Amino acid sequence: MPEGHVLHRLAARFNELFADEQVQVSSPQGRFAESAALIDGSTLVQAQAWGKHLFVRFDAPIADPIVHIHLGLIGKLSFTELAPPVGQVRVRINDGTWAADLRGPQICRLISEDEEAAATKKLGADPLRSDSDPERAWTKVHRSGKPIASLLMNQAIFAGVGNIYRAEVLFRHRIDPQCPGNKLHRASFDLMWNDLVQLMRLGVRDGRIDTVYPEHTPEALGRPPRVDAHGGEVYVYRRADQPCLVCGSPIHETTLEGRHLFWCGRCQRRH
Repeated sequence: MPEGHVLHRLAARFNELFADEQVQVSSPQGRFAESAALIDGSTLVQAQAWGKHLFVRFDAPIADPIVHIHLGLIGKLSFTELAPPVGQVRVRINDGTWAADLRGPQICRLISEDEEAAATKKLGADPLRSDSDPERAWTKVHRSGKPIASLLMNQAIFAGVGNIYRAEVLFRHRIDPQCPGNKLHRASFDLMWNDLVQLMRLGVRDGRIDTVYPEHTPEALGRPPRVDAHGGEVYVYRRADQPCLVCGSPIHETTLEGRHLFWCGRCQRRH
């Protein structure tokens, strides 16, 4: 599932190509055809991301002028020069030159402003949003006895943080993934939050997740670059049984609440 930086990149691309432009909206696949007809020919006002959700607002004179998108596990949103659609395109938005094609989303529906507000109210603090309040996240973490590795994946606490950022930020701050939230020091929380803000901003800028410090890059250590579909240089994610880039111990892997968790047992001992 795409992590939050991907959705913020998609929102920025929407705004770059279509903001304040009159667009055509269609559903080549047919499943969104009735809704598409209601906003077809209207102006795309703005797209914004919150966590792993995308909200695209139109100026159509209807009660629910916002397209709410959640890509889920298999959804894809691509931008191409206008050409005939390929595959099962749920929604196409185009201005006659460029097209945005949405395929296989978990959520794709028209919603009202009140429904958008209700949806975002359920989401936690997004490190990529300037209006996010990390104090809300800290309050929930501090009150919970669940492992911090579980809490970081809770979208009602940390919106947009996924499996990669979760594993990497814990490693970068030497935090034991099993540390209960109510045992985590406030200083550690603040350091992790600020680190997520910076790491995810880099993800938006570069379109990939890089988490290693300069002294641990392939060039610095004389090691081969990481080869992975997700791209980016990381410390522990998908590196099970490989040597830790810092201490040399093998990276551990387990399953926590249905997701793979990676960590270094020697480096990550802090609570």
